[in-house]
Amino acid sequence: MVKKSHSPEQVINKLREAEILLNQGATVGEACRKIGVTEQTYYRWRKEYGGMRIEQAKRLKDLEKENARLKKLVADISLDNAILKEVAEGNF
Repeated sequence: MVKKSHSPEQVINKLREAEILLNQGATVGEACRKIGVTEQTYYRWRKEYGGMRIEQAKRLKDLEKENARLKKLVADISLDNAILKEVAEGNF
């Protein structure tokens, strides 16, 4: 099965479209078929992006990328620190 990746803007637009369909009386299953996602994906998206505006979703993704970068830097520094401590103790 091919995994499609949607941008946050696309996800929010699809959620809005689904919300319109639901307000018009469609079931969740029908709305999901019309926007081209499974019900599981719809609920996951709604949990993550529900009530967000496009600018907020962009900001969220930017912060997630920055957080991942900073975590990598902390891991590298911690490893370097551990190596230096080991060398200083003479356990090499």
